[in-house]
Amino acid sequence: MMKKLTPVIEWGTLLLSTGTVCFFMVVILWDIISKGAPSLSWQFVSTLPKAGMTQGGILPAITGTVLLTLITALVAAPFGICCAVYLNEYASDNWFTRLIRAAIRNLTGVPSIIYGLFGLALFVQALHLGTSLLAAGFTLGLLSLPYMITTTEEALRRIPASTREAALAIGATQLESIRDVVLPSALPGILTGVVLTLSRAAGETAPILFTGVAFYINNPAGFLNQEFMALPYHLYMLSTQHQAIEQVRPLAYGTALVLIIVVFLLNLTAFYVRYKYSRHE
Repeated sequence: MMKKLTPVIEWGTLLLSTGTVCFFMVVILWDIISKGAPSLSWQFVSTLPKAGMTQGGILPAITGTVLLTLITALVAAPFGICCAVYLNEYASDNWFTRLIRAAIRNLTGVPSIIYGLFGLALFVQALHLGTSLLAAGFTLGLLSLPYMITTTEEALRRIPASTREAALAIGATQLESIRDVVLPSALPGILTGVVLTLSRAAGETAPILFTGVAFYINNPAGFLNQEFMALPYHLYMLSTQHQAIEQVRPLAYGTALVLIIVVFLLNLTAFYVRYKYSRHE
């Protein structure tokens, strides 16, 4: 009798947990959409803020977030993929590589504010980059690196050993086998992991708080060696620190909605990439 009830209890618990999470997610999204949609317009996303951030748009914050995400990708993706390829394809399975993998997994659990303090000490002060877009991008690149290594290595592990052996059997070197056979086969998983990691990085506030984000910049792009605006920090300031919180509350909800749309588009890109490459397999 108990054996028959166990699967029912497990499925019931799973459905209840999933339903609870989905319910609260729908409530939160509905609250943000209903209050942020009236502020969403072409003028809101294409103009500069004005009147002490109580009017105008959020173009500098959108541009800063996009540039920050691009720098993060350029820093984390190549190095993370190369590290994963080495660990999975070249490194021996010994205590040292197991220690490295354990350290990488532990780094994924480090609070993001610690990365912000590390970025402040290393990039802003030690390397004299100052509080800038470049320092913030490097900091988010370090934060994203453990996730990219882990997701890329998992994608490589899904490729059967027989695939590698077949490439070696026809005379390919190990490098050619990895470059021409293994990496193309693992590409959907790798790209999915990269895009999802970048969508997470795009919503981070603590690391950029110490390394270069500013409350107000009166230009849409700025330069790599200057401070910048970003959607997460802009939302934080409008919601908690502005002297006219009630007046800017609609703008805060509009900013939150734009940030959700950006993250949603990044996640949608990940699912599309996986679907497209899975059809070609």
